[in-house]
Amino acid sequence: MAIQNDYLESVRKQFLYYKTLGEKAMGQVDDAQLFVTPNDDSNSIATIVKHLRGNMLSRWTDIFTTDGEKPWRDRDSEFENDLHTRADLTARWNEGWDCFFKTLNALAPEDLERIIYIRNEGHTVMEAINRQLAHYPYHIGQMIYAAKLLKNGGWQSLSIPKNASKSYNADKFSKEKERKNFTDDELNKLNK
Repeated sequence: MAIQNDYLESVRKQFLYYKTLGEKAMGQVDDAQLFVTPNDDSNSIATIVKHLRGNMLSRWTDIFTTDGEKPWRDRDSEFENDLHTRADLTARWNEGWDCFFKTLNALAPEDLERIIYIRNEGHTVMEAINRQLAHYPYHIGQMIYAAKLLKNGGWQSLSIPKNASKSYNADKFSKEKERKNFTDDELNKLNK
């Protein structure tokens, strides 16, 4: 069970890290920029938030008793750019993440091997978590990229800034080796 506990702790930290990256990216753009759709094949930051929320609510509500693709989910409407305020966007963002973390934090190590279904396809809970650990950062990366383009200068780096790799690595290698999650330091930096 130690490996399962380590796994659950690790994924909690990673999801929190990516959630924080998304929030920091959204925080760097003006309200109006959250709703900009560059072209018909692109999504605004707000639309991506709507999609993430819809996915999280569908996938993580009653995971052991219902399919992860709920009959009440209208995935196509998640891609309609119909949010108009930062407050609406923030409420949806928080609703999705609250649902997700409530379920993730309630999981016991033995739950990781249980089978749940997404569109009638069986997944272990661990597989379902891994699926979302790829899906959510994929979309958060889109949000960050869009925010950087929209900001058009003055971007506050969310990771190692350009031309700072040598000093970043020098700092890391100046410390004693220790076992820890990379997000421990990164979340501290992001939250300053």
